[in-house]
Amino acid sequence: MKIQIIAVGTIKENYIKDGIKFYLDKLKKIYDIEIVEIKEEEEDPGTPASREKVLETEGERILYKIDRESFVIALAIEGKEVSTEEFASLIKKAFGMGYKKVVFVIGGSLGIWGKVKERADVNISFSKMTFPHQLTRLLLLEQIYYALL
Repeated sequence: MKIQIIAVGTIKENYIKDGIKFYLDKLKKIYDIEIVEIKEEEEDPGTPASREKVLETEGERILYKIDRESFVIALAIEGKEVSTEEFASLIKKAFGMGYKKVVFVIGGSLGIWGKVKERADVNISFSKMTFPHQLTRLLLLEQIYYALL
């Protein structure tokens, strides 16, 4: 079983880096897991065309990294909210269906390009609340850890 997290941007805050390292170290003892970082684009604030261009550029980079045979779960605020148990079931179901890799996608500060959400097999939301995408990476790893215990 391989798990890949494709995330836009880098982590700057040490407390988040420490939490990510904590869960990655635990998960790597059992699973093949990796994080692939995608360069975050700069937006020209207040320009809708700039926002769309940023989403498209980041989205194309994300799609380039996704293998055709992967089961893709995009974290999108408008996605379906799931419990920890449903989240665990979703991952196990994907591997039970024969997928060799589950890919999670975390967009940048502007979200995820529509074509990435269309490529995803499932779009989920951790909450209706907005979280920084850096913190979402830590929350995702924590949920993966508990899902695969």
